[in-house]
Amino acid sequence: MQIQYRHWNAAHGWRGASALREPAQLVLYFGSRQGLASGARYRELRDLYPDSHIVGCSTGGQIHGDDISDDEVVAVALHFARTQVRVVDVVVDSREASRACGARLARKVMGADLAGLFVLSDGLRVNGAELLAGMTDLLGPDLPVTGGLAGDGTSFEQTLVGADGEPLPNRVAAIGFYGTSFRFTHGCAGGWDVFGPRRKVTKSNGPVVEELDGSPPLDLYTRYLGEDEVAAMPGSGLAFPLRIHDESEPDRQIVRSVFAVDRNARTLTFAADIPEGCTAQLMRANFDSLAAGAGEAGRQARSALADEVAGDKLAILVSCTGRRKVMGQRTQDELDAVAAELGDDVTRIGFYSYGEIAPPGGSGRCELHNQTMTVTMFAEAAE
Repeated sequence: MQIQYRHWNAAHGWRGASALREPAQLVLYFGSRQGLASGARYRELRDLYPDSHIVGCSTGGQIHGDDISDDEVVAVALHFARTQVRVVDVVVDSREASRACGARLARKVMGADLAGLFVLSDGLRVNGAELLAGMTDLLGPDLPVTGGLAGDGTSFEQTLVGADGEPLPNRVAAIGFYGTSFRFTHGCAGGWDVFGPRRKVTKSNGPVVEELDGSPPLDLYTRYLGEDEVAAMPGSGLAFPLRIHDESEPDRQIVRSVFAVDRNARTLTFAADIPEGCTAQLMRANFDSLAAGAGEAGRQARSALADEVAGDKLAILVSCTGRRKVMGQRTQDELDAVAAELGDDVTRIGFYSYGEIAPPGGSGRCELHNQTMTVTMFAEAAE
């Protein structure tokens, strides 16, 4: 595998490393909604790579190496020696159609030699958990699926996804990688500290939690966080997500962020479904633990990659916009922690998202996460 890195800003346009020795089959790019909305960046990439698949999305910040930027577009062009690539996309009409959308994507990419799937989805108009359920219903739980939900900084107005076309809202794109030579590894970790007792979700409706231990969830948040923090929700709620746990699946622990508050009904809406009967526990930020969690995601991805690879190695980091907001200037710590685990021989690119897609540690089943660092590695085996 060969990698060429490029980046764009308004001052100098596109710049990049030396040319690839072979034509690229795939180009990945990430940028702000404002930077991508006109379609000009896509058209420029199309001129640079006329025969490549080009896939990208809007973000809450772009990751390139050790840096985070808001006003640049970052991209990598990839040439595979023995891996086939297929790009598919669908339009999502409504959040209620998310599961059916996942099934349609799965049908388009199914193949006996499908080795892995990387997914970029609209971050506001798609139920990410249902999207993945629709995919795994057809593809099975063992196929590695990673990716993320597109972002829009802290605006939450519109997100964009492009697949061989200008980026648009209401889109989901999937990149299928085929062949026995492709190496697709992943890591996923959070690093949040839990506090307070476990509580049962006694009443919920999709992502809306109506009762925890028989009481309104906003009452619980008020008791533990105080009136000032609760008055600033949902923004302040990014620092206090819930860990969701099913006693029947001890390896499955998912983090969910508060997305909206109904102060009259005293309910909380989270970024994805929270089923009745599961247990929930409050979490809070510890900067050292968050950085260590990011490092653990990098360690998982790197340790799963066999040594007998040929050519370049790519790591795609997808972290949560909420983590960036909570960590502030210390966001750099999580990138440093990942870099230390991956090593200097790995090209790193990625973005801050509205949801992260990866199998959690200890489980092979793909999940939608919030407030989590995920790392996906691409490489090819040596002949």
